[in-house]
Amino acid sequence: MNSSVLAPIWVVLAVFCAVVFVGAWIPLVLGAFHARAKSIVFILACLLPLWVLIMAILPFTPVWKTLVSSIPCLGVEVWLYRFFIRRTFPWQSLKYIRESARQTTLHMILIAGSILFLVPFAWLVSTSLKDDSQMSRFPPVWIPTQQDHVRLHGVDYPVYWTEYRGNKLLVAALGDVTHGMRPVEVISKGIYRGQRLWISGAAMHEVRHFAPKWQNYVDALRFLPPETHYGLVFLINTVEITVLSILGALFSASTVAYGFARLRFPGRDALFMLVLATMMLPSAVTMMPVFLIFRWLGWIDTLKPLWVPAFFGSAFYIFMLRQFFLSIPNELEDAAKIDGCSFYMTYWRIMLPQIKPALAAVTIMTFMGAWNDFRGPLIYISSPAHETLAYALQLFQNAHGGEPGMMMAASTMVMLPVLVIFFFTQRYFIEGVTLTGIKG
Repeated sequence: MNSSVLAPIWVVLAVFCAVVFVGAWIPLVLGAFHARAKSIVFILACLLPLWVLIMAILPFTPVWKTLVSSIPCLGVEVWLYRFFIRRTFPWQSLKYIRESARQTTLHMILIAGSILFLVPFAWLVSTSLKDDSQMSRFPPVWIPTQQDHVRLHGVDYPVYWTEYRGNKLLVAALGDVTHGMRPVEVISKGIYRGQRLWISGAAMHEVRHFAPKWQNYVDALRFLPPETHYGLVFLINTVEITVLSILGALFSASTVAYGFARLRFPGRDALFMLVLATMMLPSAVTMMPVFLIFRWLGWIDTLKPLWVPAFFGSAFYIFMLRQFFLSIPNELEDAAKIDGCSFYMTYWRIMLPQIKPALAAVTIMTFMGAWNDFRGPLIYISSPAHETLAYALQLFQNAHGGEPGMMMAASTMVMLPVLVIFFFTQRYFIEGVTLTGIKG
C-alpha cells in the first residue's frame, strides 16, 4: 500500500498510544499515592521522563518517535497494574484508580474535542498572518514566518543556507535558478565569505524567522470599496441590524413567553403548540411568501427585512423563556400583587430579573445569528450602501479569492467580535440552555 495512504493511519495510531499511555499514567500515580506504595510511585514517576527521553533521542520522525516510545511504556503500565497493583493494593485504592481513570478519560476526550474544534480557528488566524509563499506548502506551516534578507551592494537579497564541500554556508541568492543552478554570494564567516558560487537550487534552504504579516489586515481593509469608507458602512449596517434584532427578540419573546406561562385563557395550550409547530416549517417554505410581503411593503433594498421579523417572536426563544418563567415560584408574583404591582410592573420588575441567564442566552444567540446572517442580505439587499459584513465578505472572496492571506484576514476581523463576546458570556449561554427544561 502507498506510504501516503498509510501516513494518516500511523499518525492516528501514534496519537492514540500516547493518549492511552498518559491517560493510564495519571490514575495509576494517583492510586499509588492513595495506597502509599512508594516503590510503585517511584517507578511511575520515572516512567514519564523516560518516555520523553526516548522520544528525544530516537532518530525518527515525530510520529515514529511517539509510537516507538509509547508502546513499551504502555506495556510497563499494564505489567505493573496486572502483577502488582491489582494484586497488592486494597480495594479502596483500586476503586479510586477506576474513578480517576473515568474522570481522566472524560477530561481527555473533552480536551481532544476542544482541540479538534479549535483547529479551524487556529488555521484561520495563522493563515491570515502568513505570506504567499507559505500558503500552499505541504505539510502545512502553522507558525507564520518570513524569509531573511540581507543588503549587499545596495540591493536586498534573500538568504539561504546550503552545504558546500562539507561546510554549512549562509548565502545570498543573487539571481534566479538557471539550468538547476543558482548564483549566490557567501555571507557567513569563514574562508568562503564574499565568494560567488553556483549552487544547485534543490540544495538551498530558506532562512526564515518568526514574523507575522500584519500587512494582510491592512491590505484587506484597503481593498474594500472607498465609497463604503473601507468597510465602515458594512460595520454600521451590521451593528444596527444586530442591536435592533436583539431588542426585538428580547421584547417579543419575553412578553409572549410570560403570557403563556402566567396567563390563563381558553386555548392557551393549543396556541402554544401551534407556536412550537412553526419550528417544523423549513425556512425555504416561507422564504417566497415573506419576500412578497416585504416587496409589497416596499422594504426591498432596506435594512428593515433583516431586523423587523425579530419583533414578532421566535418559537424557540418563546419556548426557552416560558420554561424559565414556569420555574419561578408563584409566591413572588402573589407578593408583587399584594404590594400593588400591576401585571406589566410585575413582569418588568419581578419576573425579568429572575431569568437573566435565559435573556443572556437569547442575546448571545440573536447576536451570533444577526452578525453572521448571509442569506437575508443576499435576498433583500442589492446596493452597497446597505450591505452587511457577512455579505461583503462573500463579495470580497469573489474579488480576491486568489489571495488567501487577505481573505483569511478579512474573515478573522468579521469573526473576532463573535468570538470575544461568546468567550466572555459563555457562562450565561451554557446556563441559559441547560436550565431550559427544569420545569415543563
